[in-house]
Amino acid sequence: MWKIVGGIFFGWGLGANDSANIFGPSVAAGMVKYRTAIILTSFFVIIGALIEGPKCMDTVGKLSELTPMTAFGCAFAAAVTMLVMTYLALPASASQAIIGAVLGASCLSHTVDFSILYKIVICWVLTPVGGIVFSMILYKFLAYVLTLFFKDIYRRGVFLTIAVLLAGCYSAYSLGSNNMANVTGVYVGSGMLSPFTASFVGGLSIAAGILTYSHGVMMTVGKRIVPLDAFSAFVATLSNGMTIHVFTQLGVPVSSSQAIVGAIVGVGLVKGLRTVSGRMIATIGMGWVTTPLSAGVLSYMIIRFLS
Repeated sequence: MWKIVGGIFFGWGLGANDSANIFGPSVAAGMVKYRTAIILTSFFVIIGALIEGPKCMDTVGKLSELTPMTAFGCAFAAAVTMLVMTYLALPASASQAIIGAVLGASCLSHTVDFSILYKIVICWVLTPVGGIVFSMILYKFLAYVLTLFFKDIYRRGVFLTIAVLLAGCYSAYSLGSNNMANVTGVYVGSGMLSPFTASFVGGLSIAAGILTYSHGVMMTVGKRIVPLDAFSAFVATLSNGMTIHVFTQLGVPVSSSQAIVGAIVGVGLVKGLRTVSGRMIATIGMGWVTTPLSAGVLSYMIIRFLS
């Protein structure tokens, strides 16, 4: 059972990196305290993992034939990749890391289900697009609702504070339901863990990452892409949760980083293109390209060495 250490390490790295996608905009906007954000995120990630976590596990577990040793190699390679991206304070894709690692391992076994791979790649492309579309629609609609029903500044402030907390909890639930497959799906595919056990172990490991090492990426997401006010933070957080949850129902684990960046860019497009930091978007984009490549190469090297 020592081989599940790779998954626990990966879950920790995912939590440290992807928790920024939940309350990052709200923390940066000064609406939610960092400590409150990480506690709420940890709790609702575990809830989402236990209730809907198994929905996406077959997609990762059946992409390639996996043994317990290759499952360990894939998870460990993805974990190291996520750790490096977190150290650089860049939002990375856990989905791309683990899929890249599985593909790297498949170079040795030559067993890839390309029908599943094509589905995953299409959903990767649609994830930031979904974030942009949801945020642009919600921004305009909710701005109209606020103007119509919350003209008093104090009442509007109270409403936004509550709304941001609820949106963040929902987004954390969506993260747990979708990304659990990234952390422990390879162990389900190799027959080491049952879906429920995998969800429980993965949920706890993600929560540990959130509570210990998430501050740097949270500031990147919250401040360096588009300057966000309270309302924009609410829209971005809600759009992120909705985007991820849609793909959970399709059974495909996607990147919460891509979803939140898309949502923030959508807000920036509504507010005016000049508010979007092109340099930061380019830097994040480079991270998305290098993540699967790095994880794939590292996975290949680890499994070849262990073999």
